[in-house]
Amino acid sequence: MSLEVGGELTTREFRVSRADLVRYAGASGDFNPIHWSDRVATSVGLPGVIAHGMYTFALASRAVVGWAGDIGRVVSVSARFTKPVVVPDDDEGAAVTVAGTVTAVAEGLATIELHVLHGEQKVLGMATAVVRC
Repeated sequence: MSLEVGGELTTREFRVSRADLVRYAGASGDFNPIHWSDRVATSVGLPGVIAHGMYTFALASRAVVGWAGDIGRVVSVSARFTKPVVVPDDDEGAAVTVAGTVTAVAEGLATIELHVLHGEQKVLGMATAVVRC
């Protein structure tokens, strides 16, 4: 990982399937039907079933740990949920891409601006991570 200001981190792509949402619901206890039922999701104005926001956040965090090389180097990860990740009921699922740019390095810590996208839409806003150099 390049820990110089302006350094671009390798983009990671994650595929999200309906099966992933079912597994995440079981692990998290979040069985809200907007995460598994097209009928319910569309009835509340969503374009279809959406991924759990915390699942999307977990994918971004997984990319940060991969870049850092060791979870012990990750000091913090934060973000706001800005757009949903719509997950179709097919074999492809949805793609979530995570990229990062180092914006500051000081006192042994690197701050990384995260770019978390589904297609062209930013799905996490104000997303940052801090890792030990």
